Amino acid sequence: MTYVTGFVVAVPEANRQAYVDTANAGIPLFREFGAQRQVEAWDDDVQEGKVTDFRRAVQATPEEKIVFSWHEYLSKSAADEANSKIMSDPRMEEMGKNMPFDARRMIWGGFEGILERGSRGRANYIDGSLVPTASDSRAAYLAYAEKVADILMEHGATRVVDAWSDNVPDGMVTDFRRSVNATPGEAVIFSWVEWPSKAARDAAWEKIMTDPRMFEGNPPQDESRRVSGGFVPVMDA
Repeated sequence: MTYVTGFVVAVPEANRQAYVDTANAGIPLFREFGAQRQVEAWDDDVQEGKVTDFRRAVQATPEEKIVFSWHEYLSKSAADEANSKIMSDPRMEEMGKNMPFDARRMIWGGFEGILERGSRGRANYIDGSLVPTASDSRAAYLAYAEKVADILMEHGATRVVDAWSDNVPDGMVTDFRRSVNATPGEAVIFSWVEWPSKAARDAAWEKIMTDPRMFEGNPPQDESRRVSGGFVPVMDA
């Protein structure tokens, strides 16, 4: 099962190309360190939430957009080895001197893949999501996620991934736990859905939200604190 290093960052809209250029410059390094796939997805349909949302998660200012990003590794050990190299490689240190965003507000962490549907490939549209769930609800959450993933795939999704928080450090300003107001007894889920297009995604969600199977039973996660949004990939390597 894939191990995921997930990121959420606020980037000034004026710095979009600079951000993409920086991300592309890092591809050879992260490949060298062991990443199997790197995705950067730009804010397209990020709505304000009742309790929290992506913008509040990274304290975004009005002129900033949200980037939902992840790196995929073959295993936790491969991700840990990559992180060790990232922290010590002088090339990464040099890249870090000119980041086109406020790195203090970037949130990141390691997540253990617990569900994958579909095949890995290039996505044209992405729904990204964070949600808290009780730490002892893993089996119940997986059962819920499997049901939802089957429905998503039925309606045209090309890939669905859910990953369980494993190494989610406290941040200087914010972090994954604070992004969903997680309590000490909760885990954080980092998940995404890949679609062939935004149009396909929009049409699918109209059907999904009227599908009675979506509302059967009581899911273990707190949906009132779910953070979600639609994103356009600007790098998929």
